[in-house]
Amino acid sequence: MTRRISNFDAPDRFVAGTIGEPGHRAFFLQARQGGAIVSVAAEKTQVAVLAANLAALLDTLAERGVEGIPPDAGDRPIDDQPLGEPLVEAFRIGAMTIGWDSASKMVVIQAAALTDDEGDDEETASIINAVLADDDAADGPDLIRVRLSPADIRAFVARTAMVISGGRPLCPRCGQPLDPQGHICTRPTAYLN
Repeated sequence: MTRRISNFDAPDRFVAGTIGEPGHRAFFLQARQGGAIVSVAAEKTQVAVLAANLAALLDTLAERGVEGIPPDAGDRPIDDQPLGEPLVEAFRIGAMTIGWDSASKMVVIQAAALTDDEGDDEETASIINAVLADDDAADGPDLIRVRLSPADIRAFVARTAMVISGGRPLCPRCGQPLDPQGHICTRPTAYLN
């Protein structure tokens, strides 16, 4: 099957979002440019780590004196709209990379599809990294590539923090998510929350 590569240079919208109720939410990254919308499924931890690493990348660039890196989202309104429709999963994310394109002063985010043969070994990791690095390869997992300005990245990070925190409240004793019916706390003096 031919590899599909979706490129979005300064898209109209790039967001993390969810569908479903807290505790049963499905997470997505979604890019929209004009009439084109691509949605890719992700794990909550993938979305959280992506946002944290993007913020750290911008902080590092600012510390190194790169101009035009905003310290935060500033007075930009946070996009709190739901994911765009139609919501059709293009693929489930298996690997992601982020980078800085100094020529265009843009952050590049790449997410490759989960493949059937992925595992936790070093050989698989090197194959994934090679696929992500080779832009012109005809074979390999599907890929979405998004280029965003630092200001857009700060807005993405701010929205993602809201999305992540919109889940179930945490138990004040053990820190595990509370279900609507409560849970048995794992602390030594456990009780029903």
